[in-house]
Amino acid sequence: MERNTRQLSRGYAALFASIAIWSMPSLFQFYLVRYYEPFAQNFYRYSVACLAIAPFVFYRVRRGGPKIDLHALGVCLIPCIPNVIHQITQVVSLFYMGPGVYAIFNRSSVIFTALLALAFFPEERHIVRQWQFQLGTLLGLLGAFGVIWFQSNGQEPALSASRMGRHIAWPGLLIAFTATFCWALYAVLVKRPSAQLGAIRSFGVISLITSALSFPLTLLFGRIDAPLHAGAHVNLILIISAITCITMAHVLYYVAIQEVGVALAQTLQLLCPLGALALSAWIFHERLTSAQLISAAILLIGAFLAMRTKPTAAVETAENI
Repeated sequence: MERNTRQLSRGYAALFASIAIWSMPSLFQFYLVRYYEPFAQNFYRYSVACLAIAPFVFYRVRRGGPKIDLHALGVCLIPCIPNVIHQITQVVSLFYMGPGVYAIFNRSSVIFTALLALAFFPEERHIVRQWQFQLGTLLGLLGAFGVIWFQSNGQEPALSASRMGRHIAWPGLLIAFTATFCWALYAVLVKRPSAQLGAIRSFGVISLITSALSFPLTLLFGRIDAPLHAGAHVNLILIISAITCITMAHVLYYVAIQEVGVALAQTLQLLCPLGALALSAWIFHERLTSAQLISAAILLIGAFLAMRTKPTAAVETAENI
């Protein structure tokens, strides 16, 4: 009994720590985009995350278990492609909207993940007939659209081009949807390497491949010398964001789902946008219009309903890696 209590306490501590950490990724990215363009930012953040997870990977490998060979690299390569696209487009999205708005909109990935899982895993398709899933999907998509469509000039996006009293530009809308959809696709595709290698090994390999894929993109389209011009304090913030929001949160989340269960861990992750919005309002003075607040509530309710019936194939993946 005492052991179960300790495990439950550890699970809740890990869960709420991951919620607190995952309230901050869009804020870090919003701040860093002034110094690191999207390609360099994601290359260096994932490189730091890869180095941070490496000791845990080596420890697991020394203890035995699945080997990291060419087959493992091949399996991990597939989800890395949508992950790279997601990482770049989510930063570009912050040129059109504030970090709080994007954090709320990104919750629609729960619905996209479930829809993609239904397509990839036929045994789960009976779920689409459940009214909770149908209603949740409809509400979530309507809410997601409303959150970014009703953005006003009272918000402070990364660049002044979007500071107009009209709706968000269509390119920004398309980029935000692309980022969310690619994240959902990654969340489904990462199930196979995670099941074969385990959470730590799979994330170690995925972070390595993601960094490797981001390197030539940064050379071609970005600024590989960005750290030399950013300054020590900015580079320190980038390192902190990578270690906390990517590596540490990933490990904490898997501790949480092992100790308190996937359902509760997934449900409470819906608190992340609220934390992001509060922090963004405090730090960047971001404000949501009344229409956006109503849309955000609709989105979160829809995500909650859809998540109640989410396929088991989709719920084992970490959020905001």
